[in-house]
Amino acid sequence: MTEIKRVIALGFFDGVHIGHAALLNKTKERARELGAEPSVLSFDVHPDTLVFHREVPLINSAIGREDIIRREFGIDNVVFLHFSEHTMRIPWREFIESIVQELSICHIVVGHDFCFGYRGEGTVDRLREYCAENGLGCDVIPPVTIDGQIVSSTHIRKLIEAGDMEEARRWLGHPHTLADTVHSGYHLGRKLGTPTINMYFPEGVLVPRHGVYAARVFLEDGKSYVAVTNIGVRPTVSEENRVSVESHLLDYSGNLYGRQARVEFYAFLRPERKFESFEALSAQIHEDAEAARAYFGK
Repeated sequence: MTEIKRVIALGFFDGVHIGHAALLNKTKERARELGAEPSVLSFDVHPDTLVFHREVPLINSAIGREDIIRREFGIDNVVFLHFSEHTMRIPWREFIESIVQELSICHIVVGHDFCFGYRGEGTVDRLREYCAENGLGCDVIPPVTIDGQIVSSTHIRKLIEAGDMEEARRWLGHPHTLADTVHSGYHLGRKLGTPTINMYFPEGVLVPRHGVYAARVFLEDGKSYVAVTNIGVRPTVSEENRVSVESHLLDYSGNLYGRQARVEFYAFLRPERKFESFEALSAQIHEDAEAARAYFGK
């Protein structure tokens, strides 16, 4: 049986932005040329968490990143390594040798600022040399810029934190998304005539600015609906202070509890606020729905 050879993209890929896209597209191109399988190798935990003892609020969870890579780039082979104290201390050469052997790698694609191995001693120059010595191909992707600024997950996090989903979409190359199982909520929306689905951001994932967004919700059957999505603590109906993602799907009726859904955030409509009555809240949701329709009708 012929062994499958892989062209592998190495990186963390938080947000899977247009800089990452250059890397993933090159991976697919090389795989076609070499008759190999395009693959991605990433980590479950952001290396900075252990290396610099600094929590990095992620744009997407590992599952979210895998979903975007498969959906947007058609790369199905996505492998996650657990980033631990042990991983952090592996010398760079040992790390690269182990993955080349284990994953049958014939070509490696990385970004210009990629480093790996103990103390980040595995630089792109060392990787190029290693590949040349061992008969492997290697591509280092130069920085991708927008308006003269290098595209980075750090900048995109700031945009999402500010609720600027339109600008975030420009840098990501796709809408910011959340995929989750639909949870049971207060069922209040149904009573108000605006049934909603409830989802949550996974632990460690950045929560965007609280407020109401024009969104699209994609269901398991592939259908999508224009939606009004509230991110926040729902001060009119709840005092538990847990941040939820509550979407009112326009022109949809049915029960989605326990199903998978994906919300794509497009534009910030208004800040979250507390209403005097459920009637006032209901009227505002109808107003938000019209604003969302108008946004997508543009």
